[in-house]
Amino acid sequence: MHRVLQQPFKTAVLVLVWGWLLLLVLTPNLLVVGASVMTRDAASFLSLPLNLDSYRRLLDPLYLEVFLHSLYMAGVTTALCLLIGYPFAWALSRVAKQRQTLLIFLLIVPFWTNSLVRTYALKLLLATNGLINNALMGMGLIEEPLRLLYTEGAVIVGLVYLLLPFMILPLYSVFEDLRHELLMASHDLGAGRLPTFIHVIVPLTLPGVLAGVMLVLLPAMGLFFVADILGGSRNLLVGNVIKNQFLDARDWPFGAAASILLTVAMALLLYAHKLSRSRLGEQEQTP
Repeated sequence: MHRVLQQPFKTAVLVLVWGWLLLLVLTPNLLVVGASVMTRDAASFLSLPLNLDSYRRLLDPLYLEVFLHSLYMAGVTTALCLLIGYPFAWALSRVAKQRQTLLIFLLIVPFWTNSLVRTYALKLLLATNGLINNALMGMGLIEEPLRLLYTEGAVIVGLVYLLLPFMILPLYSVFEDLRHELLMASHDLGAGRLPTFIHVIVPLTLPGVLAGVMLVLLPAMGLFFVADILGGSRNLLVGNVIKNQFLDARDWPFGAAASILLTVAMALLLYAHKLSRSRLGEQEQTP
């Protein structure tokens, strides 16, 4: 009787999951791919014939410079998140379970507030008459306000502030699964702390690193509101280009092509993550 009731429930869950994937994931992406190979039309946004002009425009020096600059800022953001998140996740995995729960709770609490609201709060800190400049001037460290807002550094600070938890959580997960016996064996075989870190800890935590990079690098290129609020017009991200093409220039094919570029980059990162996990599994099975 239990099995008879379990089968329809299992079927319903599978239908729900696959229906959700087909309707809300696959279909929108197919529509974006179709839009990227169509022709811009002032009246209806999209029209025939099909062409690859939008993809050729991605190689235009003007847009290529924006993409490379966006990749640079996203890369710096990812590197900073990794430098901060790696030791933090390591330390988090070493504390007592009760403290881990409290620290993870504090890490997740900012998600209870909308990221746009948090970005505006950061703007109040970095403004010319903001809290940071007022505090520095009050302590006599500076005589006039520093230009912190509408700079490349402000955008990177905002991106790190919003995306750091996405780096810490996957790293914490792999550090939790890290077997202490392997570290002890490395020390017993005469390896010091640095060789153990390079040859044991880093390879075993590489899937977590790639997962964190995947969760930080691509979103960092697409958070257009961070660049709008903190960076001004000179520090654009790929997300700003996509938003402007859809909402301002009304060039839907080019905006769709730029979106496909980010999707392909995400697919490559997912493949690298899968490859690293499969290789790690092969190494663990090797006697």
